[in-house]
Amino acid sequence: MTRSDLSPTDRSTIKRGKHRAVTDRSALHDVLDAGLVCHLGVVVDGSPLVLPTGYGRDGDTLYIHGSTGARSLRAAADGVDVCVNVTLLDGIVYARSVRHHSMNYRSAVVHGTARPVTDDEEKWHGLRVIMEHIAPGSWDHARLPNHKELAATAVLALDLTEAALKVRTGGPVDDEEDVAGFPAWAGVLPVRQVFGAPEPCVLLPEGTPVPEHVRRRAG
Repeated sequence: MTRSDLSPTDRSTIKRGKHRAVTDRSALHDVLDAGLVCHLGVVVDGSPLVLPTGYGRDGDTLYIHGSTGARSLRAAADGVDVCVNVTLLDGIVYARSVRHHSMNYRSAVVHGTARPVTDDEEKWHGLRVIMEHIAPGSWDHARLPNHKELAATAVLALDLTEAALKVRTGGPVDDEEDVAGFPAWAGVLPVRQVFGAPEPCVLLPEGTPVPEHVRRRAG
């Protein structure tokens, strides 16, 4: 097993729809790099809790951040197993029958034990990775966290060793009798994420130009 392959553990082996499993690690990286929000799943006080949060990837390490007061991050930092998901929706699949309607998607699931980042240098690095993933160019443009803000921020690192990637593409998979005899329209309605025109804060001085890194992201 090379590092370019995803690890086939019991938890990371796709069993249902296994023909849609993708084992190339670079494809996992592509999905994580394209997403903006991940969902962190962790058991807190005996109950499952799934919350959205920002993230960033550096090689095979996923960095997640949040408030030190967040129960989900505190539980994850205590060494319990976590599950992180990033899903990209690419299209709604219309079939001839309701049963075969579906969605085209790319979905990454990562299992593991998150490591609390306590080293100051790595914490700064992790925060920069997250910020440059969500809002590229902002780390060198905006004010950086002060000591109090940094102390109130938790950063977790999750290794991407145990991960799975499932992808659906293409049109509907209808029953032969529906293809032959049912007249409903079938096909795919693509879904794409786009950025709109920048909307300045009302407290900005009039005439403040939109910085290059924001204009570049807006296209």
